[in-house]
Amino acid sequence: MTNARVNWSELFPSRKSIFIFITYMSLFVSQGILVTASQRSDNSYSYNTVLVVLLTETLKLVISAGLYCRENSFKSLIARVIEGSDVLLLYFVPAFLYCLYNNLAFVNLSTFDPTTYYLLLQLRVVITGILFQIIFKKYLSRKQWFSLLLLTVGCMLKQWNFSLFSASADSPEGNGSGGAVTAAAANAAGSLPESSADGTFRGKNISGFDLSYSALLILVQTVCSCLAGVYNEYLLKKKGSDINIYVQNVFMYLDSIVCNLLILLLQGELVGAFTRENLREIARFEVVVIMLNNAAIGIITSFFLKYMNSILKTFASALELMFTAVLCYLLFAIPVYLNTILAIFVVSYAIYLYSLNPVVNLSNTPGASKAALNLSQRNTDDRKSLLRTGGARSRANVSDSEDEASGGSALQMQEV
Repeated sequence: MTNARVNWSELFPSRKSIFIFITYMSLFVSQGILVTASQRSDNSYSYNTVLVVLLTETLKLVISAGLYCRENSFKSLIARVIEGSDVLLLYFVPAFLYCLYNNLAFVNLSTFDPTTYYLLLQLRVVITGILFQIIFKKYLSRKQWFSLLLLTVGCMLKQWNFSLFSASADSPEGNGSGGAVTAAAANAAGSLPESSADGTFRGKNISGFDLSYSALLILVQTVCSCLAGVYNEYLLKKKGSDINIYVQNVFMYLDSIVCNLLILLLQGELVGAFTRENLREIARFEVVVIMLNNAAIGIITSFFLKYMNSILKTFASALELMFTAVLCYLLFAIPVYLNTILAIFVVSYAIYLYSLNPVVNLSNTPGASKAALNLSQRNTDDRKSLLRTGGARSRANVSDSEDEASGGSALQMQEV
């Protein structure tokens, strides 16, 4: 019972990791809002979305190369790329998955409102947990699994209850129900007439998951997110842990550019996408802001996975729900139903449970290994006692939190 407190030092090993966490959330919330704001009245786009993704990846490549060249020469960057050609090829896997993810984001945001879109993406939580165990051999405890499952249930509350609230809001008898409260709020904002009984608002699906082609695309995007995030973390911390993080970013974005060019080629728009008219649409202020914001997301995500982990990343995404729901209500008058509020509360509680016993998985740098070894020798008696009383679950979590969080994080922050 004495351990029922938030382990902030394990969740955020340094002040820099807190900054990364907050920046990551802010950028992702902004992305859904910005993409929605750039759509036409029929929810379509006046610009080529694949070209936007391609130019964004190019911008990320330039930024990463520039950051590396602040302390190194461009010739050194070329030499590092050539030396790490085997890792460069491995990055084609997450690059292809992120390519699909980024392009499907535009497609799905034209079908779903941002809040519903981010809720559906939370299906990746349990999948990420499974992949995390398989790849890193860091088995989650029952408490960790419960928090992940509770998070998933909280995210699904919006879809599960929406039809009931819609029915109560549409019927005269429903004025005394909980759904009528949110319906009244929507009516006060002038948005109720634009909501239909089939769970749409201004042509967008706000009811959640259904058996449709758009739901299949969301599922594909979710799987791409899970596989890409965990595999990218594997390359950052295991296979390519001795490679500078900016060079690894260069690997990722070079491969992503190739993947997006292949998509344009398959669409028959490899030449047509670069016409003056298309480039004029891309040069619009709101589209440029989308590219800059998305480029910043790519950079900050690499730091997030380097210094924290993909499980904590899913909880950062869950926190985005609350801010997205409020901003969508204020900016687009998209109603916030009672089930959305309940979902946010459940997700917040799941985040609290997870914070009591977070998964720690830091990179395998030589300095971190030595520090971990020294710390292990100093705390041998304490660890043996914990292993005898805690069993297999303690064995997984104690070694991470004591050996890596205390000794490894401070040293590996000096890599960049």
